[in-house]
Amino acid sequence: MTDSSQCDVQAVKAFLLDLQDRICAAIEAEDGKARFEEDAWERGESEGALQLTGGGRTRVMANGAVIEKGGVNFSHVKGAQLPASATANRPELAGRSFQALGVSLVIHPQNPYVPTSHANVRLFVAEKEGEAPVWWFGGGFDLTPFYPYEDDVVHWHQTAKDLCEPFGDGVFAEYKKWCDDYFYLKHRNESRGVGGLFFDDLNRWDGELNFAKSFDFMQAVGNGFIDAYVPILARRKHETWGERERKFQCYRRGRYVEFNLVFDRGTIFGLQTGGRTESILMSMPPVVHWDYDWNPEPGSAEARLYSDFLPHKEWV
Repeated sequence: MTDSSQCDVQAVKAFLLDLQDRICAAIEAEDGKARFEEDAWERGESEGALQLTGGGRTRVMANGAVIEKGGVNFSHVKGAQLPASATANRPELAGRSFQALGVSLVIHPQNPYVPTSHANVRLFVAEKEGEAPVWWFGGGFDLTPFYPYEDDVVHWHQTAKDLCEPFGDGVFAEYKKWCDDYFYLKHRNESRGVGGLFFDDLNRWDGELNFAKSFDFMQAVGNGFIDAYVPILARRKHETWGERERKFQCYRRGRYVEFNLVFDRGTIFGLQTGGRTESILMSMPPVVHWDYDWNPEPGSAEARLYSDFLPHKEWV
């Protein structure tokens, strides 16, 4: 590609479809029982207020030996016009059509000692006849443990740091902080988990539009999720747990639901644009509960999550 600013949607789509396949295969291998069931779907031109077209592959695993519920979704949708919510902070995009493609996943293990994990990588393109398209990448991955092990959390962040290093000295620090700030429940003054990486609006390197390098980074993050999560899953899936651990897991899952429905940009954008509701809400855990004004017993393993892991810190 001679023009480093030129957006190659088909190359991104090919990578995303392959990434979905590889992540599903890695999770299936660790579960050893269940497999992802695929629901391929399409949208017609008249569907939704924004005239969405396109489709995707929703893949869901349930009731596995390790995974209680997991979803790894690919979607590529197009809309005739960006919604007002998407142009509020970028009025120059008003009136443009758009296309969005990405892979998004959430893994909810049965075992409370195996962390929940989320990741997504995506490309967004806003287009207008006679003008150059406006495009950007976004994504990241984050870890939500219930009974954390410090070496797991260090491994998670070290993997993130290692994949960032080829792209510049400050990349990891910037996108780790963005993740810490983003996955934060403001109404509880509490982090959702132990963080990871988060980036958005990425289309420039060294001050210039650069599709190739931006795409390279997006690929590194997508590939890095497997390296970051699968070893943790493999190490902890045989840990013994009981009713107490299960109850705390379901309680903490409530924080996950609160964040996704109140703050998550992807969930909000998908619902506001008339996206496929079942695929958007696939991220919800299968069993969850809320207890009124509950607090962990001082000095307990549950209290240690709050005191030692949820506060923002430098792990590597």
